[in-house]
Amino acid sequence: MGIKKQLATGMLTAALGLSLVGGGTYAYFSSSAETNNTFAAGTLNLTVNPEAIIEVDSLKPGDSIIRDFELKNDGTLNIEKVLLETNYEVIDANNDNTEDFGDHIEVEFLYNADKMDEVIYQTTLAELKDMTPEAVNENVFIPAFGEKGLEAGTSDDLVVKFNFVDNGEDQNQFQGDSLQLEWKFTAQQGTGEEK
Repeated sequence: MGIKKQLATGMLTAALGLSLVGGGTYAYFSSSAETNNTFAAGTLNLTVNPEAIIEVDSLKPGDSIIRDFELKNDGTLNIEKVLLETNYEVIDANNDNTEDFGDHIEVEFLYNADKMDEVIYQTTLAELKDMTPEAVNENVFIPAFGEKGLEAGTSDDLVVKFNFVDNGEDQNQFQGDSLQLEWKFTAQQGTGEEK
């Protein structure tokens, strides 16, 4: 076989190979489409009204004070848990306290203003201060609001009764004292779900 025949055969083979490759590339259908997606995060927004818990002067053993707090979910997500942290400072007017004033302030969480005799949970300020926020949620907010918590756009009342307990003993050490109470409410969302 001569060189001309070999070159002609090689060129024919190459042309056939290119036509098969080119033909195979265009032998299927195709289609494409685009989508535009938006992911927007929801919001948690717990508000408490009134912000000042209690401002009372001249308390004596045996006195009680009832306060009604409106807890409102102004966010777009449901609040599953409401966590409460308690902190307070006692100002000892005469520097003679041998006991914690917080042990003598009883806190009763009540169901609502209509059922003030139905206590959800009862403790002292000192015990409440030592409780974890999760324990407060389990003992106070789940019974008050239910397992669903506080749904978006809704509000619920938290009624609290503070009692300066008269223990029948000498409580003179607390004369002139004051207790500054701070409650920090924290909202938590529920578990994520498939949308």
